[in-house]
Amino acid sequence: MDYLSSLNEPQYEGVVNTEGPTMIIAGAGSGKTRVLTYRIAYLMQEKGVDPFNILSLTFTNKAAKEMRERIEKVVGNNARNLWMGTFHSVFARILRAESNRLGYPSNFTIYDTDDSKSLIRSIVKELGLDDKVYKPNTVLSRISGAKNRLVGWEEYISNPLIKADDDSAMKPEMGRLYKTYALRCKKADAMDFDDLLFNTNVLFRDHLDVLNKYQHRFKYVLVDEFQDTNVSQYLITKKLSSVSQNIAVVGDDAQSIYAFRGANIENILNFEKDFPDLKVIKLEQNYRSTQNIVNAANSVISKNKGQLKKTVWTANDSGNQISLIKSVSDNEEGRFVASEIFEKKASENYKNEDFAILYRTNSQSRSMEEALRKSGIAYRIYGGLSFYQRKEIKDLMGYLRFAINTNDEQSFRRIINLPKRGIGDTSVEKIVVAAFEHDIPLWEVLTNINSFLPGRAANAVNDFVTLIKSFKISAETKDAYEAANHIAKNSGLLKELYEDKTIEGLNRYENVQELLNAIKEFVDTPELEDKSLSSFLQDIALLTDQDKNSQETDVVTLMTIHSAKGLEFKNVFLVGMEEDLFPSQMMMSSRADLEEERRLFYVAITRAKENLYFSYALSRYRFGRLMNCKPSRFIEEVDPSFIKVNTRYGSREPKLGNSITTPGVSSNYARNLIANRNNAPKAPPQYHKPASDFTPSDTSNLEAGMKVEHPKFGFGKVHKMETEGSNRKAKVIFENSGEKTLLLSFAKLRIVE
Repeated sequence: MDYLSSLNEPQYEGVVNTEGPTMIIAGAGSGKTRVLTYRIAYLMQEKGVDPFNILSLTFTNKAAKEMRERIEKVVGNNARNLWMGTFHSVFARILRAESNRLGYPSNFTIYDTDDSKSLIRSIVKELGLDDKVYKPNTVLSRISGAKNRLVGWEEYISNPLIKADDDSAMKPEMGRLYKTYALRCKKADAMDFDDLLFNTNVLFRDHLDVLNKYQHRFKYVLVDEFQDTNVSQYLITKKLSSVSQNIAVVGDDAQSIYAFRGANIENILNFEKDFPDLKVIKLEQNYRSTQNIVNAANSVISKNKGQLKKTVWTANDSGNQISLIKSVSDNEEGRFVASEIFEKKASENYKNEDFAILYRTNSQSRSMEEALRKSGIAYRIYGGLSFYQRKEIKDLMGYLRFAINTNDEQSFRRIINLPKRGIGDTSVEKIVVAAFEHDIPLWEVLTNINSFLPGRAANAVNDFVTLIKSFKISAETKDAYEAANHIAKNSGLLKELYEDKTIEGLNRYENVQELLNAIKEFVDTPELEDKSLSSFLQDIALLTDQDKNSQETDVVTLMTIHSAKGLEFKNVFLVGMEEDLFPSQMMMSSRADLEEERRLFYVAITRAKENLYFSYALSRYRFGRLMNCKPSRFIEEVDPSFIKVNTRYGSREPKLGNSITTPGVSSNYARNLIANRNNAPKAPPQYHKPASDFTPSDTSNLEAGMKVEHPKFGFGKVHKMETEGSNRKAKVIFENSGEKTLLLSFAKLRIVE
């Protein structure tokens, strides 16, 4: 019983009140995992419940493993007999035991996503459908959504509303695809991931004796992260606990952020309707964060109408105010974050692992990665690949590299049949072998392909060669951005990604656009003489080199906010706090969508233990254009007393109004940003437009005190001259752009006087 002494009063209640339906509303950092594990230990040790009669459902294998290990420390090896695991693993176990009831063998195959996509690809081809309309990702996403709502193929094809929806989406054959896919899976004795939930519901619906058996076996049912359950998961747990009524769900409606995966927040909001005798226990003490962070999070989530009321508090120190950072651009934002991490490590003895950079979309990692690399700060992308290692980025980079070097075999192999152009692996191998055997360049084989390949394959290669020739001309005659944009569009890659409207497809499209943004930014750098595609690729090759210490654990973590749920860090940077980025422009069509975005913001805030930063840029490259940005409405929703404006970095001082001159002036912050949002900066500074006859001067005799004009930064005065080896530098204080250090061999300056 020693483990109970460490609990506060609500936690203790959540552990020992084991009978009847219970909902434990667990605020961020309130120790919910401890309550859940101790509740199970208490059932076994104090109530004498057989572990075979306890069902505990989680969302990740990692969570299940950690919980079992904690329970084992209290009750011993008997904990290994618990029915504990993810929804899918537990229900797969039940389905294998009862498979004959559904006409499956007990050793049925479980298809992963790649298996499912491959099957769909084959079916689309066999049915003679357009594979550009019926893409595997799109089809699988639609089928998955239907299964999670418990809509089988029979209901799908007979429901006129679903049919109308598919017709309006220009995908009238979705029903036939769903039916064929389901029947083919069945014929192959296979279930996909969604079938494990769908078929468990079918099993319990059609075989009441089986349902009765498991209802009496599981005398206690516990569900972790209940706010993330979908319709299918909830119905199963509801049925299993309907006899004993001993169901305990643990969750936080304020952290329900997975609607796009099918999670239904109504499950937790309306739980009491299904269980009128429900006992509600609220875990409201936060053990993770400072008072400022906790109170800021409370002030945000209070704006949501659809929620279960609770007041999260903490006995921790008040801590620092949240730092609000304004940057001119997304690249400057990255440099600020890297500088702040470097400074805090040096001054306060933090390690890299004490920092996390959170963003709304994966594509935002690019500017952060580049800044961290240049500062020599080790980092790791969590839950995803490094920006330049993502497939869609490597695909486009393959085209760019091949346009520059047509003998690059690896790039050739990557792009020759991407998008598909009817050139198979056998033809590719013949081309590579021919170049090797005849000791001639790969490009020579390609441009004389009729001597090496027959008929149709040769025609397809000739078309590819014509395409690449146009890309070579573009690369040789245009700047890097114009060339890359031409290649992205005419290769077909951009079109294929644009037409994929799944969440994954949209992310991939955004990532390619972000690469084009990086190239545009490269081209727009005024000090740069060589703006060619070749120069960009040379520059980026240094950034994409594999880190030597890839297994290093002391790294800064970069991740999306969705990936950060359940984690905590001493210092958190929440970047890209701009309208249309966060909240996302795709989540603005309804109050429900906007409230989910606000819950996502709440999750981001509550990841921080000691220090939290909100950062936004006044300009950001999107779709190849420099876009003006406005601060996110969510910044305004935080009580201003918990925020200070960060003024640490001189010319990058993020003033939100003329009255803000020092850190922590909350009343001014409120007056300038919150009380009147229109007073906040609406646009990045407009770059100087020189006269059409602007001609750079000879700067060999440039001296301090001279007035100059720069084509981008405008008019300024030379503050100081420096010589470093053979390079001469000028420190210039510009009227609108602050101080800049310019390398005179590159800078285009006109001496005014």
